[in-house]
Amino acid sequence: MSNEVIEKENTLKPFSTGQLLNFCLGFFGLQFAWQMRIILSGPVTEGLGASPFLFGLIWLAGPVTGMVVQPIIGEMSDKTHTIFGKRRPYLFLGAIFASLALWAFPNSANIAQKLSETLNLPLGAFGGLIIAAIMIWVIDACVNAAQGPYRALVPDLVPAHQHALANSYLSFAIGLGSVVAAGTAPFLKYVCNYQMSINAQFIMAALAFSLAMIWTCITTKEHRSQKTNETSANKVKENEPSFMQKLTDFFKTSPEVGKICTLQLFTWIGIMSLFIFFTQYAIHTVYGVPDLTAAAEEVKNAYLDTINKAANFSSICFAVQNLICFVVSIPIGLLSTKFGNKRVHFISLITLALTFVGMGIYREPGFVLVCMAIAGIGWASILALPFAMLSEFIKKGSEGSVMGIFNIFIAGPQVLVCTLLAWFINQCSYTIPEGINYHWEYAFFIGAFTLLLSAVITNLINEKNK
Repeated sequence: MSNEVIEKENTLKPFSTGQLLNFCLGFFGLQFAWQMRIILSGPVTEGLGASPFLFGLIWLAGPVTGMVVQPIIGEMSDKTHTIFGKRRPYLFLGAIFASLALWAFPNSANIAQKLSETLNLPLGAFGGLIIAAIMIWVIDACVNAAQGPYRALVPDLVPAHQHALANSYLSFAIGLGSVVAAGTAPFLKYVCNYQMSINAQFIMAALAFSLAMIWTCITTKEHRSQKTNETSANKVKENEPSFMQKLTDFFKTSPEVGKICTLQLFTWIGIMSLFIFFTQYAIHTVYGVPDLTAAAEEVKNAYLDTINKAANFSSICFAVQNLICFVVSIPIGLLSTKFGNKRVHFISLITLALTFVGMGIYREPGFVLVCMAIAGIGWASILALPFAMLSEFIKKGSEGSVMGIFNIFIAGPQVLVCTLLAWFINQCSYTIPEGINYHWEYAFFIGAFTLLLSAVITNLINEKNK
């Protein structure tokens, strides 16, 4: 380690509670926007004529941009030297462009019509859906462009002994952002008897993302890198390793890095099996609605009230899960500081796997709600502790690219879940008096298995600090 790096590490001052809360505010806005995109993208695209398959292709924007954008942006942010810092330009621009796309997304039909009229573009009947798909990809790309450099700010600015705590504050912001995003419209409806339109909710998300990230950019000061003369700067540039070299070095850093990546791979297969399929599980398994793909219109109408009830139940479950994540995220950081990251994460993953098994076996709504609440503990741990464990092995100067590479092991499993696991469930139909149904609960059994594998791998990691 060079004298410059040692000096930088020694000058990093511990963050106070107020500073940590301020530091995670931008992540609150990021998650607010992301949660709104998850909740409402389906109704918007369905209204524009998207089939489930087309919606699935559009949904792939998240993992695909995560695998492509985050490593590239992370690499770029490591090499960026501006008067505004290394990471803040990406945070600011990502939030601004995502906010514009959030505003445009629910107005896609009108935008397509205007483009057809003014530019004479042959967009056709699916013009609105084409614009909506483009906006989804812009939103996801910009969220990923901001997320990687934001995560890299932790090893940049926070002392090593506070990495777990800082990442826990980020998961605290994720939980709070999810709860507020999901709960604002229902709260206004049931308390104030005011129903927010979908347009209004996306505008709210755009404002939350842009304003929170601007505040973070203003109040979070990065350490300015001191450049020497031009000859020295050119020499540094010549000696700068390529992205592929950083990728190779990433895995050569320590055997523990490979273990952390593997646990992340299996963890996200498990957690995405919940996120992608839970609403369908609630509708078809918990509330017993048969598959209505080929049903007559009168049959669909007969189940409409039950479907709405099941969808509301699903929303409540996710709100409760994220509320528990919000409540326990900081205590998890404190516990991991005392007992070690891997011990706390191991217990959290085992607990999460048990909730998956419970929901797969016993489908009573009250029990499922309790399981989703307990799952919030595992979710809080997933959002913080793998990043904290990885931070122990990051080479100074490569924080952004490392976080981008690490995101591949989050985004990649999502592709597997929404393709292979979806295909597997599609093969597992069974006959009921009302027609056919599918074993949506199988997603939880597979998810539980991969979470148990993650727990075993976590227990094999040798932490530096414990």
